[in-house]
Amino acid sequence: MTKGPGPGFRPTHVVPPRGMAAWEAPDPARPTLPLDALLPVQLVERRGDWGHIRCANGWAAWVDSRHLVAVPEDPPAADSQAGTADPRPLLAAAAEALADYRSAVEDLAAGALDGEDFADRTRGLRIGIVVDGESMWLYDPEESRWMYGDGRRITTYATDRSVTGDTDTGHAPTRLVAPDGEP
Repeated sequence: MTKGPGPGFRPTHVVPPRGMAAWEAPDPARPTLPLDALLPVQLVERRGDWGHIRCANGWAAWVDSRHLVAVPEDPPAADSQAGTADPRPLLAAAAEALADYRSAVEDLAAGALDGEDFADRTRGLRIGIVVDGESMWLYDPEESRWMYGDGRRITTYATDRSVTGDTDTGHAPTRLVAPDGEP
């Protein structure tokens, strides 16, 4: 991956639930580190099936854009009451998971854990937070979804679960597409 600018990040897609391969250039001979599952990304360019993406931290890479999961063009309207909730419990859960991870990293660095113990202690921890001014995107690992919030309330933004017609999230439903193109 190459480092790119971080300001102006607004996710257009998320990485599929199983993660995905990434490349330094639109060339299969130049692989880089794979991308984590459900990572929010911004698709900035397409070249055939190749997609140049940018992550919230400014990192950029090329991916097979056919496998990206599209999110709604715009976050839910701030005045929408449909599907709103208090963001504080999800923020508290993310802070707790981050504290658990930080503690494990400190123990690993101090020699109190070996690599296997570190892996065991951090297994299952999932955190996803993007804050851009008053806008925030939080990953809810219990519900396998990204939430969008304005500081006062939070609504579903993207999910890897099927969205039924009786669930009004205030935006178009997000649907995953399997790698072979089958829903």
